[in-house]
Amino acid sequence: MAQVFRWAVLALIVGILAACGSAPRYTPTKPIPNKPQEAQSQPAAGDVVTNTRSRWVRTDWSELPGFNEDALAQAWNAWIKSCERPVSLPAALLALCPEVRALSIGSPEDQRAWLQQRLTPYRVESLQGDARGLLTGYFEPVMDVSRTQSPMFPFPLYQVPATLSQRTPWFSRQEIDTLAQAQAQLQDRVLAYASDPIDVLILQIQGSGRIRVIEADGSTRTSRLAYAATNEQPYKSVGRWLLDQGLVKDASWPGIKAWLAQNPQRLQELLWVNPRVVFFKEETLTDLDMGFGPKGAQGVALTPGRSIAIDPLVMPYGTPVWLASRGPQVNLQKLVIAQDTGSAIVGAVRADYFVGGGIQSGELAGRLKQPLQMWVLWPK
Repeated sequence: MAQVFRWAVLALIVGILAACGSAPRYTPTKPIPNKPQEAQSQPAAGDVVTNTRSRWVRTDWSELPGFNEDALAQAWNAWIKSCERPVSLPAALLALCPEVRALSIGSPEDQRAWLQQRLTPYRVESLQGDARGLLTGYFEPVMDVSRTQSPMFPFPLYQVPATLSQRTPWFSRQEIDTLAQAQAQLQDRVLAYASDPIDVLILQIQGSGRIRVIEADGSTRTSRLAYAATNEQPYKSVGRWLLDQGLVKDASWPGIKAWLAQNPQRLQELLWVNPRVVFFKEETLTDLDMGFGPKGAQGVALTPGRSIAIDPLVMPYGTPVWLASRGPQVNLQKLVIAQDTGSAIVGAVRADYFVGGGIQSGELAGRLKQPLQMWVLWPK
């Protein structure tokens, strides 16, 4: 029976490829981190599937809030991005990619019917059976920078120093600011200069961002500073430090900037709380790139509002997920794709929602912290 099923699937895939043309060619651009075996293998048949940090409980489509209302086109674009990175996908999800591509021009009704026909919803729970978790947000900063240092643009953004691999950990943030030896090794490694030190810190914490570069001739162009490396120092939250010191009650980025405006003499003290520094590489943006975010851990460009960061011990990259979250910042009931991770994204019902780029996205991401429910949509 299993052999017959495999041949049936192969026949279906061949038929779709014949109708739609060959799948896009793919050239790897960065390695995918080692994937936990528990989360990468296809779930065995059954109503409850358990892995290292979660359990998936089979449920009915009627349990998914707002399933019939979501406009699925943007989610489909994100899904196709995952299919462009086949090395990152478990076999069960990779086998769906020809059908996903074929349905990219389908109506939301066609796409919804296909989801119900080809996938099974599993409610994600902790190992203790808790189906409630936490949703936070992240974004892509956008800032104006200059190629030359000036009183308006005094704060440097660095590419990887040549001596980074020779010393682990490398110089801390405070040492970079105060030691002549560290400054000498960064003298020729400046990519651009920013006007706001907190924006630089935000860019380093987010890991990448867009810059509008003011060139020497006065022209402006947009490019991306992508994550390249860190100084291998531990990350410490400046917001947490402010809260612990009793200096603020609002540790969002707007709240931190407001505190700093009243206490400018404490800028260095605040920055030096976090010894970690991120180094960048500059990437050219095409017109197509402008509609997407930076690459996540899966190695594909993130789609605003449709990509999430997850714990890869809970589910593999490329997994379609139904996400539901209601709170003071936003109400979400929608299809998203697991395409990224982060050091703070740990646990069963835990996701970081990629909001997009710019100031408004940054304000939303900085305040987004509300209850979450998730359903994995896994191939039958």
